[in-house]
Amino acid sequence: MRTLGKEYIIVGEGLAQTNFNKMISLNGTAAYLWESVEGKDFNADDLKDLLLEKYEVEEEVAARDAKALLEKWVEAGLVAE
Repeated sequence: MRTLGKEYIIVGEGLAQTNFNKMISLNGTAAYLWESVEGKDFNADDLKDLLLEKYEVEEEVAARDAKALLEKWVEAGLVAE
C-alpha cells in the first residue's frame, strides 16, 4: 500500500501483477483493514470483526461491507480466495 496525498493505493507486487487497470484506491477505513491483515491469512469474517472493533456499525452492515471489499480485492488479484 502506498499513500498518494490523502488517498491510499494498492497494487500487486512483481511484473506479473503490473496492471494499472487493477490498481485500487482505498478510503481510510479500507486502508485500516488492509494494514491490519496484510501478510496474514484472513477472510470476510476477520474484516467484519475488525470493523466492529473500531467503528460503531451494525453487524449486518459490517458483514456486507467486508464481503464486498474482499470480493474487490480478489477480483483485482490482490488476495487469493
